[in-house]
Amino acid sequence: MRARAVVDLAALRANVKVLREAAPRAELMAVVKSDAYGHGMIPCARAARKAGASWLGTATPEEAFALRAAGDTGRLMCWLWTPGGPWRQAIEADIDVSASGLWALREVAAAARACGRTARLHLKADTGLGRSGCQPADWPALVDEARAAEAEGAVRVTGLWSHFACADEPGHPSIGAQLSVFREMVAHAEQAGLRPEVRHLANSPATLTVPESHFDLVRTGIATYGISPSPELGAAADFGLRPVMTLSAALASVKRVPGGHGVSYGHRYVTPGETTLALVPVGYGDGIPRHASGTGPVLVAGKWRTIAGTVAMDQFVVDLGGDTAAPGDEAVLFGPGDRGEPTAEDWARAVGSIAYEIVTRISARIPRVYVGEDGGTGN
Repeated sequence: MRARAVVDLAALRANVKVLREAAPRAELMAVVKSDAYGHGMIPCARAARKAGASWLGTATPEEAFALRAAGDTGRLMCWLWTPGGPWRQAIEADIDVSASGLWALREVAAAARACGRTARLHLKADTGLGRSGCQPADWPALVDEARAAEAEGAVRVTGLWSHFACADEPGHPSIGAQLSVFREMVAHAEQAGLRPEVRHLANSPATLTVPESHFDLVRTGIATYGISPSPELGAAADFGLRPVMTLSAALASVKRVPGGHGVSYGHRYVTPGETTLALVPVGYGDGIPRHASGTGPVLVAGKWRTIAGTVAMDQFVVDLGGDTAAPGDEAVLFGPGDRGEPTAEDWARAVGSIAYEIVTRISARIPRVYVGEDGGTGN
């Protein structure tokens, strides 16, 4: 196999259990958006459910519909909507939807009336992140109209929620400020007569480090996949988490070249002397960042190597120096680190990004191989 991403579902289940223990009084939503952060949405969703995730979360309606089509029947929330979104299909599929403003509430209510079912609706408050969510000044109007829609049976407000901006930065003043605003907005909604099933604010870092933010439900994304949501707070192992994905490839070529030999496009790397070059058959077409050129770490022949020269669409080169290898030998780009290989966090540091992006960008061209499911393996 040219390359593969091994996804350890036993590690994912263990991570979910760790996160549930971190928030013992709250339910847990496993966020499986963007193909479960590149790990494979359906297998990861099933593993998370087995480990006790009572909710799943997606960004787009299409992701939520795919879960339903795969047989998931549990609580499922989808939050990224645009005007004209497939509200009716979501309502009929018993998917919890989200509204940040009157336009969305009105579209949800209209769709519910059209199909004769009550929509399950979460109202999102903008407590300081500045993305989606209703501003505090507009909240009373949204709450009042939602209460009226409830009274007629068009919607049931099942959730009140918001999202942190800086929970991954310990001690950041916005954390306490957002908590305060959220409590005020929830109190206003409840005083107006709304009785949500769940109030939720905590993301992965807040689940692990801000217990006062747990409320009724925590939403864990990146931590579910064993990656630290805040390297400043600690590595994955410090939180009891284990990285779920290991990305590797089989060397496609190994050859001796003389000193002064240019390597890859632009000759951004020139061999300092006679050496051995190994070709790793993955590139930016597979999701390897092109800006990892000259910086990305790879374990080959028992040592960390750095990508030599430019990452191409389908391949990159590493300089083995005086070491030897053979075509077909394994190159490990990242994994849990048990065998001395880099982790996704190491890659993030090397390319000036975050580990979220490293795993999520691995393309569908790389087959996912699932292990740790009911003790077996499979594709």
